[in-house]
Amino acid sequence: MFNNDMTDTKAGFVAVVGRPNAGKSTLLNHVVGEKLAMVSKKAQATRKRMNIIVMHDNAQIIFVDTPGIHEKERLLNQFMLDEALKAMGDSDLIVFLAPVTDKLTEYEKFLKLAQAKGVKHMIVLTKIDHVKNADILAKLGEYQKYQNEFEAIIPFSVNKKVGKKQLLDEIAKHLPESPFLYDTEILTTDNIRDIYKELIRESIFENLSDEIPYESDVTIEKIDESEEMDRVYATIVVEKETQKGIIVGQKGVGIKRVGKLAREQMEHFSGKKIYLDLHVSVKKGWSKNRESLEEFGYIL
Repeated sequence: MFNNDMTDTKAGFVAVVGRPNAGKSTLLNHVVGEKLAMVSKKAQATRKRMNIIVMHDNAQIIFVDTPGIHEKERLLNQFMLDEALKAMGDSDLIVFLAPVTDKLTEYEKFLKLAQAKGVKHMIVLTKIDHVKNADILAKLGEYQKYQNEFEAIIPFSVNKKVGKKQLLDEIAKHLPESPFLYDTEILTTDNIRDIYKELIRESIFENLSDEIPYESDVTIEKIDESEEMDRVYATIVVEKETQKGIIVGQKGVGIKRVGKLAREQMEHFSGKKIYLDLHVSVKKGWSKNRESLEEFGYIL
């Protein structure tokens, strides 16, 4: 149920930002305890904002997973950067993810954007399990010259299970008093169609190399839902015939591999059997064409 009566509750939107591959989706899946956000070792896997809802004590934290902050290139990249900037402007707080091995230049670029938006922020130092404690302390020392700019700096590791409670406690402190904005039982405002699409996209990133993941997208044609099984009919769209050939692979081995991982992830998420009917089609230059981008839901 929505909590509209209690006055001692807090709720707010928290934009999670950082350079591509800073660990945003990994952190969010860990915090919510479910695999909702797309995770890939390849940069710029996330394309759209996604709301992930975490209940923590008397606070409802609505995390907004964003595409990595990067320079504008083609139209799709421009959309992704705009999504990240909009999320920052619309939020009550920004969490900036900074891999511990990064120089401060990434943070300094972010700081200019955050100051322009007028939204307070905190820093999460990610990937600390890759370095020694002395390196973590040295990096914390480097950030101290900006201590008047951020609300807190928190070392965080999913693998070592370090920082989760401290992060949620700190975020809750800075949220406005408010009734809960969403039903406390739901984990995301995304619908099942969007989640299944992202899981197929993630499988493409995991199974195929080079330019294919960046020049492909997925459309969910139809979902037939029942208590026992979801039947999902989807199409992978690419820009070139050669890319289609690579995805399909010899004797269909490529698309079978993509479909197998996607189906396993969808079953894990939904808790029921999945029948996945997956095809590949070619739409030349879709990622560089405004009308095609809008058809895929990337409104510029």
